Amino acid sequence: MLIWGGQALAVQTCLTTITASTPTADFIDYGNGTVRHTKTGLMWKQCSEGLSGAGCAIGAATPYTWQGALQAAQTLDAGGGFAGFTDWRVPNIKELHSIVEVQCGLPAINATIFPATVSNSYWQASPYAGFAPNAWSVHFGDGSDNNSYLSIKSNTYYVRLVRGGL
Repeated sequence: MLIWGGQALAVQTCLTTITASTPTADFIDYGNGTVRHTKTGLMWKQCSEGLSGAGCAIGAATPYTWQGALQAAQTLDAGGGFAGFTDWRVPNIKELHSIVEVQCGLPAINATIFPATVSNSYWQASPYAGFAPNAWSVHFGDGSDNNSYLSIKSNTYYVRLVRGGL
């Protein structure tokens, strides 16, 4: 177990016999805490909310309720934004799932591009149509989507913000 940014992280395991779904070459690193995924055109904050700095080593990833996650994006934008942009938001289902790395687990993400990602659930902006108290999330331990009893909007999960659209 590693401690990074105040969070307990498991050591990531990747199977190189599986083709990478988000290779580093598919991202443009702007050197300002943002990357662009060339396959989708989306710009992502490299750090989970609450983390900053090189390698996302400053602070601690902050868990939010679903409404709190949506508000965090609005608060960031209203406060001047990040990296010169004021249109950050919580990603939708398709967008957040586009950065899941299928060859890795704990976390299931490209750790070079998105360092210090917590191997836990991250909110998506999409409410779950089948049951109003729930919303969708992606669990970056294994990359699975979730809308079960675990994704009740009052639970606290992590947030990674995006701009642009799919």
